[in-house]
Amino acid sequence: MDNAVTFDPTGVVESARQSLTARVSEIKGRRLAVLNNTKWNASKLLRLSVAEMEEHGAKFDSVRYYDKHHFSSDADPALLDQIAAENDIVLTAIGDCGSCTSSCVNDGIQMELRGLPSAVIVTTEFEREAGLQKRAHGMDDLEPVVITHPISSLAPDLLGGRAREVAPQALSIWTTGRRPAAKV
Repeated sequence: MDNAVTFDPTGVVESARQSLTARVSEIKGRRLAVLNNTKWNASKLLRLSVAEMEEHGAKFDSVRYYDKHHFSSDADPALLDQIAAENDIVLTAIGDCGSCTSSCVNDGIQMELRGLPSAVIVTTEFEREAGLQKRAHGMDDLEPVVITHPISSLAPDLLGGRAREVAPQALSIWTTGRRPAAKV
């Protein structure tokens, strides 16, 4: 085997650095887009998360709900353009498997590039994949909302706890670009 060739499957990803859009100074009066990736429990989690934010003082001017075609595909560019034209901030979910995590992160990146601060919900088991995806697109600063895994297979009565994890993170990401510091 003197002529054997070895391939390195890890590769290197090079991408141009992309910046986050400017954060909003406050949530009050903002138009919120809620992008459901149509995965099981995503719609319920998103609706509960919005209710949780409103219960704790978030005063949105409006909340509009949108569904994308499939959880493992990126949202249609025309839908993203519509969302950008009609809203100020975006909440999208869920990333609790490989392809849906990649697609959610891609959707968040596309919304950021269209000028809307985006909170992308992923679970603890797929936080690493979200990080790889955002780095592959040059948007290292896009910090996801990270909640306890799982979501899609979770019993509906337990989703409220996950929504309570989403609310403070999303609110902080829209205004600062970062999740709140962990409580000690």
